[in-house]
Amino acid sequence: MKLFGTDGVRGEAGSFLSAGLAMRVAMAAGIYFKDHARTKKILVGKDTRKSGYMIENAIVSGLTAVGYDVIQIGPMPTPAIAFLTENMRCDAGIMISASHNSYEDNGIKFFDAHGNKLSEEIEAQIEAIANNTEMVLEAQVTGKQIGAAKRIDDVIGRYIVQLKNSLSSELTLQGLRIVLDTANGAGYRVGPTVLEELGAEVIVLHDKPNGFNINEGCGALHTKDLCEAVKQYRADIGFALDGDADRLIVVDEHGKEVDGDQILGALGVFLQRNGVLKGGGIVATVMSNQALEDSMVANGLVLHRANVGDKYVLELMREHGINFGGEQSGHIIMHDFAKTGDGLVSALQILALLLTSGKKASKVLRPFELYPQKLVNIKVKTKKPLEQIDGLEDELKKIDALHIRHLIRYSGTENKLRLLLEGKDSKVMEKEMEDLVKFFEKALNA
Repeated sequence: MKLFGTDGVRGEAGSFLSAGLAMRVAMAAGIYFKDHARTKKILVGKDTRKSGYMIENAIVSGLTAVGYDVIQIGPMPTPAIAFLTENMRCDAGIMISASHNSYEDNGIKFFDAHGNKLSEEIEAQIEAIANNTEMVLEAQVTGKQIGAAKRIDDVIGRYIVQLKNSLSSELTLQGLRIVLDTANGAGYRVGPTVLEELGAEVIVLHDKPNGFNINEGCGALHTKDLCEAVKQYRADIGFALDGDADRLIVVDEHGKEVDGDQILGALGVFLQRNGVLKGGGIVATVMSNQALEDSMVANGLVLHRANVGDKYVLELMREHGINFGGEQSGHIIMHDFAKTGDGLVSALQILALLLTSGKKASKVLRPFELYPQKLVNIKVKTKKPLEQIDGLEDELKKIDALHIRHLIRYSGTENKLRLLLEGKDSKVMEKEMEDLVKFFEKALNA
């Protein structure tokens, strides 16, 4: 059975991601990590979905069954799990979350002892173990070898200190009014706390999780409430997290959402001017706007493009010795402070840029104009390989002839095909997108 997608194991809780599957995957991970064990401890955190209880208990059962001790820390952001896994000297970390998906879904993300997401090779090894029933049965232990589990509720303080250390001690958020939408997710406690402790006046939205309202009409994917609140309270800036707080969407003082590529461009140049940008460039993805690349070149920097997925961004960052990168969608990796995308670290760096520039968010966070770009998601019944779709090559040749950049790929976590077109003539691009959508709806859903 294929288990791992682009970001761990993810699917409908109780269906694909059943308690039985979660336990089996946990046992397989425990078997793999025991071969590299230092402490025989694994950290487990989760977001605020009700199904997290079921999956967490299944994971604890699986890990203790193969001899691992488990530390449970409850609802915490994904980047906190990455940080605390290394900080608490665990052999691995596990985050139970389906990120921006609705409450019906859930997922399991793994981190190694250094807080890094696992490579595809390691995921393949864990998947092979999970599919080997004999190996899983033989790995179960008895008697004194069975692992133990304990819950720790006070580790949030360690993560808050780490977050505050990412902001220069010379800066304070005193005098700033910030609206923060926590998406009824994993950042609902830590987000407001760190901003308030640094001196900001914080208006908090959607911080009452009930197990079902995570990402529901709020957070990074639904910014309407945030945009209205920024205007209503005359705030300096607004931030929206997603369900596991590894993604950040920014709204300026006028209540207008700022594009993720513009954020990357503004922060990249800010870090360069402060002398802390490493590797002579930044890493984005194939989805990023050409205007970002042109802006980086104009500032003497190189833009490297990775495949979609923050772990691929991080791999390319390591390859080129770069400490800053991210995705258009709001995953921003500040590698000096976090091993994965961290919405709150990103928010603090944006606030540092705001404070040191002395300018409004609407000015400093839009250093260049974007080229017209359109992204459409199509629900599909099956993910037929693109190279096997009759007529697609001719469609793309027509688009190429019009000098329109295109990117077509399947989602790694959902049954969706993502279409991206970018060109300087928006009307021509819109027409081509209409034709392309009709083509795929017929080819994949007929």
